Amino acid sequence: MKKILILSVSVVSILLAIELNGYIFPGKESIQVPVEDSLVTVKFACVGDMMCHSPQFEYARVTGDSFNFVPVFREVRKYFEGADIVFGNFETVLGGNKNKYSGYPFFNSPDDFARSLDSVGFNYLNTANNHSLDQKEKGLLRTIEVINNLGINYFGTFSDNKDRDSIRIFEKEGMRIALLGYSYGTNGLPVPNGKDYLINLIRPDLIKSDIARAKKLNPDLVITYFHFGNEYEKTANSSQREIVKTVLDAGGDIIIASHPHVLQPIEIFSRPGSKLDTGFVAYSLGNFVSNQQWRYSDAGVILNFELEKNKFTDRIKLKNLSCVPTYVFKGTIDGKKEYLILPSGNYADTTYTFLSSGLREKVKEAFVDSKEILTKSVNISINPD
Repeated sequence: MKKILILSVSVVSILLAIELNGYIFPGKESIQVPVEDSLVTVKFACVGDMMCHSPQFEYARVTGDSFNFVPVFREVRKYFEGADIVFGNFETVLGGNKNKYSGYPFFNSPDDFARSLDSVGFNYLNTANNHSLDQKEKGLLRTIEVINNLGINYFGTFSDNKDRDSIRIFEKEGMRIALLGYSYGTNGLPVPNGKDYLINLIRPDLIKSDIARAKKLNPDLVITYFHFGNEYEKTANSSQREIVKTVLDAGGDIIIASHPHVLQPIEIFSRPGSKLDTGFVAYSLGNFVSNQQWRYSDAGVILNFELEKNKFTDRIKLKNLSCVPTYVFKGTIDGKKEYLILPSGNYADTTYTFLSSGLREKVKEAFVDSKEILTKSVNISINPD
């Protein structure tokens, strides 16, 4: 039975109207949305860069070649519960224990790092980033193999041409979502001749072609994950905006990104011809986990949102767009050295007895910084607040 609801779309309440090369970022408005009794909702939880520097795997070492990273996520894994898609940027390589484990500048992490992500709910990983070739082609292929064997879906790097040509489609009750991933480069490490399929590099022609191929698979919308931008800059540059325009012109619907290792703003837009009422671009979700312990880089965000499809109208609504600002604690808990991702809004939590007064102020500072950046362009729910 068809119904008419009058909804105030708070998620598109913008502090300032922004125009991105012809795409209008609208202000608050009321719209009429027809719905039917049967809806399908896909829930997302997204994070930015997941890195594994050498102190991280040394803290996680149990014995020999055994590591336990799972406790790192114990304070935030609840924000993944109930999500249909949990994904982020896997910014390391699983080259195996025949080579020495290493951190920056050429990452080679224990397989247990990926296993921990699987155990806390990650089911998609972008693997296209500037460290994808840190252990050359062999390391890239082994990373794919390990992730694939865990049952985690990957996109952005591929084992062969057939793999690259297989667009990743998530489907739930008839709702289909295509996911694409790209990196600005590979730190100067060359992609082997004749093997461009190994990694998606950001090229307008490739992006347009991939979105066109994805559209032939009849998805309801297309999500692209980019690894781009200038490191440690808290605002998007002109290159990032041009890439976003390329995606929108080609028919993309949502853009999520990382690489700067700090948060950058989220902006809302509407794209003519999209099934989605309100799209958005998250220019950088910051660091979810790393050893970068300085201001802004010790912080990240869990981005949660829902996409609700009305099967009767074939329209999709963006709902419950919210952020959980996070902080990476590095220190000693009950006599053991640990990394621990904390919801930074809980800086006053008295159960965090391992936080000195100085560290508590750092967590608070990270929360205030993150909230300021995240709400700069859009009125977005911050949780916890």
